Amino acid sequence: MGRWSREQYEKMIEAGIFPPDTRAELIDGEIFTMTPQKWTHAAAIRAAEEALRPAFGIGFDVRVQLPLALDPASEPEPDLSVVPGSWRDYRDAHPSSAVLIVEVSDTSLEYDRDRKGSLYARAGIADYWIVNLPAGRIEVYRDPGPSDEALYGWSYRTALFCAQGQHLSPLSASEYPIAVNAILP
Repeated sequence: MGRWSREQYEKMIEAGIFPPDTRAELIDGEIFTMTPQKWTHAAAIRAAEEALRPAFGIGFDVRVQLPLALDPASEPEPDLSVVPGSWRDYRDAHPSSAVLIVEVSDTSLEYDRDRKGSLYARAGIADYWIVNLPAGRIEVYRDPGPSDEALYGWSYRTALFCAQGQHLSPLSASEYPIAVNAILP
């Protein structure tokens, strides 16, 4: 199987190659389909969105399941991403980075930790959260750097695990603590 570029992937989307109800994303040249969401997954996305919007406010756009053009071969669709500016700044192209990415995991935990974690670290995303639904916690990954063991050659060197009853703050909105309970459904 060959690898796809972001340009080829976007042309496939424009040409209607994927059925309208297909959820897919391009990760390092490979197209992955995403599984349908359970209610807990959807509820956690909405909860995180509601918790993050006031933390960032004007000057940032909290995007839900929208593409990021991370590199020429990757266009993931994280559950949430926070990007500088407003949605108007991205009318002509997807953002190429984010100050925070949040993935909600129930059945996709290994994929989100290993594949997406390495991809986001390689892209220099400084703040990556995984809402780990089975464990009832939020995993916070920071300090991206090169790693020979990581799938795409990069990983996060710092991991924090925040349980219910605790608070965490995004790096780009450190003055705004968010209760873990506000995000977990």
